Amino acid sequence: MPVYKVNEASAERSEYYLSPEKLLSGNPKQTLWMQYTDPTKKFVTGVWHSEVGKWKIQYTEEEYCHMLDGISIITDASGCAITVSAGESFVVPRGFVGTWEVITPSKKTFVIYEPGN
Repeated sequence: MPVYKVNEASAERSEYYLSPEKLLSGNPKQTLWMQYTDPTKKFVTGVWHSEVGKWKIQYTEEEYCHMLDGISIITDASGCAITVSAGESFVVPRGFVGTWEVITPSKKTFVIYEPGN
């Protein structure tokens, strides 16, 4: 098995908008650079960018993130919020339900593990 060097330039890029049922404010364009997906498709890495907006989130995966740029607020279903900004790292656990709000255009690297059922 080879070792993979990941970078934005060689990643597969896609742009999209969130579905209306998730949106709470704005209509942020989001960009995704997929850098690596393992053969099982349970482990992925990449870079994500979003314009300003707020939407509902519900995680079935485990996600490690490192903020590269911007400010976002992640709030759980009980109203407990954390603010994350450039240089900070955080983990969103499987089963997390809440909202993601991008205050200033935000960019992060991510590592996701989706164990399945």
